[in-house]
Amino acid sequence: MKKYFIILALSILVTPSYSQGADEATLLNAMHSISSHDLLGYVKTMCDDKYEGRLTGTKDYQECAEWLAGRFSDWGLSPAGDDGGWFQWYKIPYTLVFPDCGLTLHIPLKKGAEILKHYRYITEYVPGSTSGNGEVTGEVVYAGYGITAPELNYDDYKDINVKGKIILIEREAPVSPAAGAEKFNPWYEYSFHQSKLANAVKHGAVGMIYNYGPLANPNNAYYENFVYVHIGDTVVRDIFEGTGFNHRDIVSEIDSTLKPHSFNTKKVMTIRMSTQHFPDGMGSNVIGMIRGTDPVLKDETIIIGAHLDHLGKCYDIMPGANDNASAVAVMMGVARALAVNKIPLKRSVMFIAFGSEEQAVVGSKAYIEHPVMPLDKSILLNMDGVGIGNSIAASAGKDFPVLWSFIEDANNAYVHRPLRTSSFPNLGRPRLDAARFLSAGVPSLSFSTYGSVNYYHLPLDNVDIIKPEIMEDLSHLLFMAVVRMADSFGPLR
Repeated sequence: MKKYFIILALSILVTPSYSQGADEATLLNAMHSISSHDLLGYVKTMCDDKYEGRLTGTKDYQECAEWLAGRFSDWGLSPAGDDGGWFQWYKIPYTLVFPDCGLTLHIPLKKGAEILKHYRYITEYVPGSTSGNGEVTGEVVYAGYGITAPELNYDDYKDINVKGKIILIEREAPVSPAAGAEKFNPWYEYSFHQSKLANAVKHGAVGMIYNYGPLANPNNAYYENFVYVHIGDTVVRDIFEGTGFNHRDIVSEIDSTLKPHSFNTKKVMTIRMSTQHFPDGMGSNVIGMIRGTDPVLKDETIIIGAHLDHLGKCYDIMPGANDNASAVAVMMGVARALAVNKIPLKRSVMFIAFGSEEQAVVGSKAYIEHPVMPLDKSILLNMDGVGIGNSIAASAGKDFPVLWSFIEDANNAYVHRPLRTSSFPNLGRPRLDAARFLSAGVPSLSFSTYGSVNYYHLPLDNVDIIKPEIMEDLSHLLFMAVVRMADSFGPLR
């Protein structure tokens, strides 16, 4: 008998236990009120051309944010933004990109003649989403990673002159986060797009060809007289052709020796950009709340987060169906099921649609700096790209096993999808809203899905690639997991 009580006591310590809330039948009815039809409808609304790609700072983004706030209000959530409203405001400069853009290689012939090779939009180049306006023609200088780091005895600009010229550079740094914190951290600040662009301007370059995709990305700085584009293998190959160097070999050499290998390619290119910059833009997070009922536990908050923004127009509309209308739709499904069905919850549940994730993850940074609920009593379930495939993944489950146990239990009991997790050291520059929360000490899981075609930061990320069934299953999983978390007697952190 004594042995039995010891085993029972141990099981209580390791197994989440729940307070009495809604009965199982009520929960199942509420869970099944989340339908794939509704979720796909939400995605279609957010991807409508009238919102023009939801670039934070624009009126189009804010109109979409107001639509979302209206749904929260209709369902009975409480506003938790600034001054009792739905929105948490912050400054965010933004840039609009227009169609008169291009990238051209000048191929010299005899007697001063030349052939112009115009690169194809999307497949071979994409305009820089924060580029200055104008046209420049110049020699192309390969400048490695575009980094000047005296304390690391590393300078891609040493012994080259880029004044008045166009640079070709790589993204990231010669040491990656995979090398571990001790080796990567000294390179951390230099891996940022903004750092590379500022360094190019400092050295007098007038343009940049960034080996990044080609895909669109508004996460960069703006300099009025500096133009840039994102390119891929075709342009890199043409620039390296005839130089006597192999691009892949040079990058490998830089990475292995941590010594620059910059040189003048003797190629001439023209970058043409048509943009307009708005330095005084204002962005917002949309925040809704279901207050907990327990006198003590109500001060603890489960945040369900997803970024509402996407890339705007570059220069075509970037719909952002998977990234990240899908995740906002799942968040909406869970919010509606909890609020409309009046599911009693001991802990508070907050729903945040972040702005400016695509613009240096500024929206979640704004929340971290001005939290609605104490960060030391919050956990985050974040979603980013959850509308494709047939399988579910979440980062950091191995780092937060208590949180992950609720996710596994809900999947095993109600959804039965392939489910995987990992550890997430969060060393690189922040790419997810969850990264901001983790850096602030908030336990965070970030969900994605996989298993079918995806088009990242391209116009083809539209409703045609969305698999509504995976969104429905993830909504069901999170609904049940959040209810169990909210009513658990044990600590979540």
